[in-house]
Amino acid sequence: MKKLALTLAALAFGATSAIAQDVVRMGSEGAYPPYNFINDNNELDGFERELGDMLCERAELNCEWVINDWDTIIPNLVAGNYDTIMAGMSITEARQEVIAFTQNYLQPEPSQYVGLAGTDPSVIESGIVTTQSNTIQAAHVAETEATLVEFPTPDETIAAVRSGEADAVLADGAFLQAIVDESGGELEILGDPLLLGDGIGMGVRQSDDELRETFNSIISEMKEDGSLNELIVKWFGEEMPLFD
Repeated sequence: MKKLALTLAALAFGATSAIAQDVVRMGSEGAYPPYNFINDNNELDGFERELGDMLCERAELNCEWVINDWDTIIPNLVAGNYDTIMAGMSITEARQEVIAFTQNYLQPEPSQYVGLAGTDPSVIESGIVTTQSNTIQAAHVAETEATLVEFPTPDETIAAVRSGEADAVLADGAFLQAIVDESGGELEILGDPLLLGDGIGMGVRQSDDELRETFNSIISEMKEDGSLNELIVKWFGEEMPLFD
């Protein structure tokens, strides 16, 4: 996936508070449906695209989207190449040492293992397990007896299971369930779901307190009026944890 070219103006943009600028740039990966993906019209789509647009509209901010590969998505935020991350990113202590997060807009979602149909579930603990690199799932597998194999993109993790390079993949349940449903019985869920992390939030630079608080207030508003829950059900179904 190609990164957008940066101009000198864009580089200068990152040196000041994002909210003081005419445009707030929203970074996403575009490769993790239904959170974010590129649709048939070659446009960013998904839950986070729709939510991000709603947040910007309610905050009366002029926002534009920037697509960036997952492995460099945090460094490019810190460097000022965009102002937020909305990319299915779990809130973790390790990430909070580098960037700040808004409150979560998705509660912790069960992560799930998936393998080829008929795979012995014991591979979860002793086999070869693949994840997308630099994810909360990768950190979990690294703490088990399984052999961790990381790939830059979600599609590569699924391909590794299909080719036999890995015994199982661990990722967010909503992402994997759709793939299992479309596999025609080739893939199946393995083992019990896992709850990892503190939910998914918007990442911002640690210096952008005003921008973070602006989005925090709108997320709170959407939780209170029920519109966030409606959006969650639309994209993930009623099985996804909702906000009280």
